[in-house]
Amino acid sequence: MNKDLRKLYPDLIKAHNQVPYHFEKRERADDVVSAYNPICGDRFDVYVDWDSKNTIGQIHFAGLGCSVSKASTSILTKLLEGKTVEEALVLCTHFLSYLHKESGYDGLVLPEEFFSFSGVHDFPERLECAGLAWKEMKEFLLTKKKE
Repeated sequence: MNKDLRKLYPDLIKAHNQVPYHFEKRERADDVVSAYNPICGDRFDVYVDWDSKNTIGQIHFAGLGCSVSKASTSILTKLLEGKTVEEALVLCTHFLSYLHKESGYDGLVLPEEFFSFSGVHDFPERLECAGLAWKEMKEFLLTKKKE
């Protein structure tokens, strides 16, 4: 089966892979969220600093992974900065719903960056790559929300 790889790697994914946003290991961060896919080996640590108990300050990340997972994690760090726990949780939920073509995001205004991952729908084996950091961040935020 010949799939068009250009759909999987649009310009935004290539740009975030080549020059990721806040790609830096942080020795001191308020929280660290680890994302690991044992099947392919993608592994990222997301470093979260808080402006307040409920508002995310800066987010950095470091690790190794394919261009889809790296770009996705880069976009996560960019989109979640400055968001409250609740706002970040909503973004994570919407991104994962969009990736898996679930209902619940129809009619919503989604960040433009989400649409760069529409090609992943033609490559189901890459869904885990695109959603890896988002899934772990969502779990972390659910725990943080309960505090």
